[in-house]
Amino acid sequence: MEKTPAVRFSQVTKRYAGGGGVQELTFDVAQGEVFGFLGPNGAGKSTSIRLMLDLIRPNSGTLSIFGLDAQRDSLEVRRRTGYLPGDLAFDPRLTGHEVLHTVAALRGLSAPSSYEGVASRLRADLDRPTGSLSKGGRQKIGLVAALMGDPELLVLDEPTTGLDPLVQQQVHREVRRAAAEGRTVFLSSHVLAEVGEMADRIGFIRDGKLVSVDPLEEFRRAQLHRIEVTTKEPLDAQQLLLPGVRLVGTSGLTIHLEVQGPLQGVLAAFSRLDLVDCTIRPPSIEDEFLAFYEEPNA
Repeated sequence: MEKTPAVRFSQVTKRYAGGGGVQELTFDVAQGEVFGFLGPNGAGKSTSIRLMLDLIRPNSGTLSIFGLDAQRDSLEVRRRTGYLPGDLAFDPRLTGHEVLHTVAALRGLSAPSSYEGVASRLRADLDRPTGSLSKGGRQKIGLVAALMGDPELLVLDEPTTGLDPLVQQQVHREVRRAAAEGRTVFLSSHVLAEVGEMADRIGFIRDGKLVSVDPLEEFRRAQLHRIEVTTKEPLDAQQLLLPGVRLVGTSGLTIHLEVQGPLQGVLAAFSRLDLVDCTIRPPSIEDEFLAFYEEPNA
């Protein structure tokens, strides 16, 4: 029997008086999935998240979380959700312990047992007032608040902002652990390589409209490889123009190519050449992101 989606947007539209918002968003996020949600500033990412948590309401369409109506059942939705907002803010007078005790009480969790483990793994300073912490220090408190109690749905908006690389890697491990336990992660980030490391599927949003939703593996198979080959002697580049291969240009003895799809054919052709060097740049989310968002004729 097919599981109820963890998140379901059905023709969801939210319009603001000054413009912006989202238009007719329709997509599902499966239970146990890490879903990456990408887009430039103002694209509608944060609006979508606020709609999920009933912090704002749509003009039209429906939104459900684990089959629960996001508006009618919003208290139950929030009880089952850990949320890290992109615009994180605390009362600067409160310590990390005080912030997390409050969150635990709101979610019906035991403090401090519900957060001590993850706080230790993230090296969060819970004893000082949050107003005296660095941006990264406050981000750790927000992450602990989201992760504590192992919620069924994690909604993380720019989760590694301000964190050093070691803590970023720990956040990645926390996300993978949640998915391995069958929990769901909705991950909004501008750190494209990070999303590629963690996500099962990626959705791209632009100007409030969903541009694409693709499994990460399909995206990688479809993307272009950039290849540069340098030969000892001048070479007719037409020899390399197999199906799916496009000549970008030449520079002296170096030929620049783009290869769509599998590489086996072009690599077999390379094996017959007297090469000095060959560089292959694999598909990247950055390439996909720029393809969607760069201005036409820029």
